[in-house]
Amino acid sequence: MAQEEKSRSGCGSSSSTILQFVPFNSLADEGFWHRLSSLKLNKYGIDDSPIPITGFYAPCSHSQVSNHLRLLAESLPTDENGQSSMPAISRGNRNRCPVPGTLYNTNTLEAFHALDKKSLLKEEANKIWEDIHTGRAVEDSAVLSRFLLISFADLKKWSFHYWFAFPALVLDPPATLVESKRASEWFTSEEVKSVSVACNDWRNSSLTADVPFFFISIASNSHATIRHLKDWEACQADNQKVHLQTLPVLFGFYDPCHEKDPGWPLRNFLALISSRWNLKSVHFLCYRESRGFMDMESSLVIEALITAPQGLNDRQLVPNAVGWEKNKNKYVSRCINLAKSMDPTRLAVSAADLNLKLMRWRALPSLNLDELSSVKCLLIGAGTLGCQVARMLMAWGVRKITLVDNGRVAMSNPLRQSLYTLDDCLDGGDFKALAAAKSLKRIFPAVEAKGEVMAIPMPGHPVTNQEEKSVVDDCSRLYDLVDSHDAVFLLTDTRESRWLPTLLCASANKITITAALGFDSFLVMRHGPGPFSSAHANTSSIDMENLARTDKGGKRLGCYFCNDVVAPTDSTANRTLDQQCTVTRPGLAPIASSLAVELFVSILHHPDGMFAEGDITNSTSSSSGSEPPLGIMPHQIRGSLFHFSQMTLVGHSSNSCTACCSTVSFC
Repeated sequence: MAQEEKSRSGCGSSSSTILQFVPFNSLADEGFWHRLSSLKLNKYGIDDSPIPITGFYAPCSHSQVSNHLRLLAESLPTDENGQSSMPAISRGNRNRCPVPGTLYNTNTLEAFHALDKKSLLKEEANKIWEDIHTGRAVEDSAVLSRFLLISFADLKKWSFHYWFAFPALVLDPPATLVESKRASEWFTSEEVKSVSVACNDWRNSSLTADVPFFFISIASNSHATIRHLKDWEACQADNQKVHLQTLPVLFGFYDPCHEKDPGWPLRNFLALISSRWNLKSVHFLCYRESRGFMDMESSLVIEALITAPQGLNDRQLVPNAVGWEKNKNKYVSRCINLAKSMDPTRLAVSAADLNLKLMRWRALPSLNLDELSSVKCLLIGAGTLGCQVARMLMAWGVRKITLVDNGRVAMSNPLRQSLYTLDDCLDGGDFKALAAAKSLKRIFPAVEAKGEVMAIPMPGHPVTNQEEKSVVDDCSRLYDLVDSHDAVFLLTDTRESRWLPTLLCASANKITITAALGFDSFLVMRHGPGPFSSAHANTSSIDMENLARTDKGGKRLGCYFCNDVVAPTDSTANRTLDQQCTVTRPGLAPIASSLAVELFVSILHHPDGMFAEGDITNSTSSSSGSEPPLGIMPHQIRGSLFHFSQMTLVGHSSNSCTACCSTVSFC
């Protein structure tokens, strides 16, 4: 990289020394990196094309501190849906002079280090040179301060590697310093007042407050006038007399630096003046402020001589450029880690969504995260299956989960039921539904998990007179729970405990998934739509029109009870301990739970929703004629660990089903 000038000239210097400049300093706010992370995940993906950004700076306003070029959240494009590729910047803010920039955000750290920094800097310098020769820099002087940012965003660790460059065209031979004075010493007392008023008016006008380059003419009566650079030719044509008649004009710029030398923006301003107007002796006003007004004590007036190098007017001969920012006096990149400064809940949400958003880059562009986060899932049963299903749902981005169970956590539960610990078993055990919801929130604070302690009314189980009111209340509560959720998972231990939820789901036309376990076998199935699905008025929180479209006339898929010849009865009476407990191979529940959740997510993303026909293993297309994004949509999945096998089956609804036929559902 080109070596920067090292020496510094003192204030009041009159010797012809090389004019020195104080480099720009950068400052990227946390909001900028958060915004970049969001755009990277949701819009850009692996696209590493250059991104237009906007930086902001203002004149120095403190005698001991220079202003930085800042990047804010609004420095980046605002639309994640790709409608706008440019940042939305409001003009007229005196504290935010917008400067155009270019961001190169790489996909890997290796690519970041391998970037051709010399070529990138040269490319931005070419833009500045082109703007000077086309006149754009005169019309919009902010382009003279173009900048470059290269970065790599490590979204797993929330660390960001970055490096700024502020391209500056190098004059050869360099400009020499003739004289540098405080503005208060340069101007007469009348001119001090007039120039101060003119500069303050310029800064207070919404039309010019953020225009960083200008020129000042002073009439013989000491009246100062500030003009846009585009008015330079017209001013010269008028042959207006200015201060001392040896100072044709004062070229002014917003100086972010507080030191005795001018700030970095002057470098390209010199190139513009020399190349476009062929001036040899130039006076500059380094405009600085104090408490919102021009500060004559810190502002500088500098006289410089420019020896135009041969070819300066040639558009094709681009001068060399310097400008990579130093880090602790070395030309190396910087790194910032935001993990510690982030709110833990926000950090958890970002980390949880990372895998899902990465899916959309290449593997699954149609993944609908908004639908997953808004769908309401009701889990009936908070045992081995319920715990696993809840965790799998959270992994898929589901944020609204309600668990129903009336049991308590026993000492034998924590080893197989992943949401419980030994503490949940003490003092008689906590209610499973409440303990599970609490555990989900510990795992992921952003989840909206609730526990409902209630028994599921079951056919064949005797009800005493004392229990009658409680059972009726439980029926009413279960009806309300099913009605207020979009999907229901039946994860209980017995057949009869699934009957009433199945009936209510069929009547309300809810997405219903059943998972059932044997010792070494399992069943996972999706229930077909209810018998009144075509006319059912649904009030769920998600767009059920896409999930439960009007039946196409084909036969409905069956529910869990469609193959039964008799109504469910009490399956727990007169059973030994091993028959009363769910005795299964430990690996069975995680397999069945994962398949149940995967089947549910497939329904959400299938073009036919819950009306999709049942596919079998070798199916190649769906009933809609297009291949579903997540593959086939089976009706039933039956598996065996004994044979380490799995099969997909299809079963249609029965007109005599005790749970989903029109007669039962209507009653």
